[in-house]
Amino acid sequence: MAAPLNEARKSALTHLVRQDCGSCHGMTLKGGLGRPLLPEALEGLDAAGIAAIILDGVPGTPMPPWRGLLTPEEADWIARKLKEGFPR
Repeated sequence: MAAPLNEARKSALTHLVRQDCGSCHGMTLKGGLGRPLLPEALEGLDAAGIAAIILDGVPGTPMPPWRGLLTPEEADWIARKLKEGFPR
């Protein structure tokens, strides 16, 4: 089992989502080139499904795979936070 993410890594992941993901999904995650990443827009997906999309991307769309840059644990943390409402 992987060690829990420390606060520094959570902060770095928050920055990554706000900046890198935000470049397509909107800086407020309300949508842009990519779909919105707000909790209400993700209601039909569970956190495991969102984490899989983060890690493996969506073929035929601009959504790239982040596997190799993020661990499964990091993708899971991001997915759960997106479901809750992503921190600032």
